Amino acid sequence: MKKINLFFIICLLVISCNQNKPIDTITIYQPEIQLIDSTDMTNNFYDNTETFQLPVKELIIDGEITNPGKVDFTSLPKHSVIVKETLLDSTGSDRFTGAFRYDGYSLFDILEKRIIKKINVEEFSPIIDLYVEIENDKGEKVAFSWGEIYYPNNLHKIIIAGSVSRIVPSRTKELWVLPESSKIVAASDLVTERNITNPVRITVRSFPKSFTTIKGLSPMHSQKIKLFHNTSQVAELVSIPETIHNETFNTIFYGRGKGIHSTTPFTGAMLKEVLLKYYPVTRENIRSGIMCIAGKDGYRSSVSYSELFNRNDQQEFLLIKTAAGEDGGLYRMFAACDFFSDRAIKSVSEIHLGY
Repeated sequence: MKKINLFFIICLLVISCNQNKPIDTITIYQPEIQLIDSTDMTNNFYDNTETFQLPVKELIIDGEITNPGKVDFTSLPKHSVIVKETLLDSTGSDRFTGAFRYDGYSLFDILEKRIIKKINVEEFSPIIDLYVEIENDKGEKVAFSWGEIYYPNNLHKIIIAGSVSRIVPSRTKELWVLPESSKIVAASDLVTERNITNPVRITVRSFPKSFTTIKGLSPMHSQKIKLFHNTSQVAELVSIPETIHNETFNTIFYGRGKGIHSTTPFTGAMLKEVLLKYYPVTRENIRSGIMCIAGKDGYRSSVSYSELFNRNDQQEFLLIKTAAGEDGGLYRMFAACDFFSDRAIKSVSEIHLGY
């Protein structure tokens, strides 16, 4: 006679014991899950220390949506991110504060069922000029573009943390100071200034600058790019400095609407290197800087300062110079970090930081 599976016997016993109970109260024994792998029994480096809970405050969503209100965290799945946290000190240098695994709720899920109601929808219906402003209980604010929440190759990298665990070096055993409050965690940031504590409000906005929109404009060409900071023009970009070298990114260029466009590599200068002298790295810019990059036809996209200048994943934005007179030139933007091609702007004519 064949051996009877032990698990099958246990299941039968449990069902028998519960046969007079409503079906939703029947429970099956599950072995205790080892939450701390202090002896490195697995290949997971990120579960070796105790996990500490972080109190999450009530969070309200409002702005350009039809259904504002409180976030129900109980309905949301949890995600984990790993972060090497580093802040700017008073001299502008980087100050490392610890390596952690955070578990929590992604902005992707938090905003997923909020129905967008853009105030500029008649002028520009695409959602790529949206961004979110997140405020904490101290009045501090950080900004994320809609694109970095919903368009990246790697989703769920921006979370509101509800628990934390140290990632401890195996030799030094150094124990970093643990946070005591919930926080925004942006796992793709190099300098983690956007990781502010106790977020209490998310406001959805479209970039507050009007552009003349000409759908289907062709031929289209912009010989220069005007650069603005808080409504004031700070420069005109007519050429890329020779000291900035081109990079080539292989890509599958795929749009949310039209699908596959090409598999041709893109070659250009990293946009952050071209713009850095005009938009310097500061705590304020990293935290709340939001940019708008617009083409000659009024097609535009919001890009947070941090996702352009402060990445730790090398999935950069390129500024691509086309052939002289080419339709859609002279400069195009390509976002290597995005799954979709929608934030690729042709005939870039204006870049705004703040407004």
